[in-house]
Amino acid sequence: MAELRTERAVGVMLPRDLPAHQFRTYAQRAETLGFDELWVVEDCFFRGGVAQAAAALAMTERIRLGIGILPAAVRNAAFTAMEVATLAELFPGRIDVGIGHGMPGWMRQVDAWPASQLTMLGEHLDAVRAILTGASTSVEGRYVTLDGVELNTPPSSVPRILAGVRGPRSLALAGRSADGTILAEPVTPEYVAEALRHIAPTREHRIVAYCVAVVDDDASSARDAARPALEWIGDPDWDVHIAPLPFADEFRALRAGAASRADFAARMPDAWVDQLAVVGTVEGARARIGQLHDAGVTTAVLMPVGPDPLDALEDLARVL
Repeated sequence: MAELRTERAVGVMLPRDLPAHQFRTYAQRAETLGFDELWVVEDCFFRGGVAQAAAALAMTERIRLGIGILPAAVRNAAFTAMEVATLAELFPGRIDVGIGHGMPGWMRQVDAWPASQLTMLGEHLDAVRAILTGASTSVEGRYVTLDGVELNTPPSSVPRILAGVRGPRSLALAGRSADGTILAEPVTPEYVAEALRHIAPTREHRIVAYCVAVVDDDASSARDAARPALEWIGDPDWDVHIAPLPFADEFRALRAGAASRADFAARMPDAWVDQLAVVGTVEGARARIGQLHDAGVTTAVLMPVGPDPLDALEDLARVL
């Protein structure tokens, strides 16, 4: 297995529902506060990832911008590469792009869920990365067909293309066909170890971890604030995140017996919340980020929680 990247970066997520009038303030404040990276998401049906990335890059000067993730099934690989290359030309060395399957429910909602998700994503990743190098690219695949596609002005600094995936076979694909992997929340050291076992990278590979995060002088208040953001992780799609944990069986039993997602989150033991989020005092949150870095995470992306995203951003910056 190749060595992972050794950076220990801390990024922050721009909330998908951030009011438009706060977008500039949030992006610029994230940079001023010293975060290494700012990540935008393309969740249905909020805002487009490429448009957000272009705006945030233009509004800032140094912070690295990540898109996580662009669903491959709704895009032509050549046009994905062209959009990414444009960002890389205009803002060299400042862009990382995550590409994934997309959430099944959303993809079916727009009639874009392919018969073979793995084949589709692999063909898309390989084509995008080839085009970005400036090579003339021809492909006759099941989902990607290209005939001599070549960028007119390929970027001098080729962006990193990461796979946003979670299943074992998709993680293995990330190891073969991507420059890194984006792991959705919740991310624990145990989950990182399990993911890396499947990724088995043979060259330099980044691990980006999304982490629900709340920092407060009172650890109990921080946990209480984080709980609503953890309501979804008891659903079946998230079981791969939970399976490696020592309390996985108890976790599943609690979810099965809970009346609702909210009831499940409210009944979750404090110790579990501490494992499933970056949460607590400044010292506690720093320690958890350190544990994730030690496990192989390159960038821990903190996901702000609470009614005021700008206040949450300020609180999270205390860990830097």
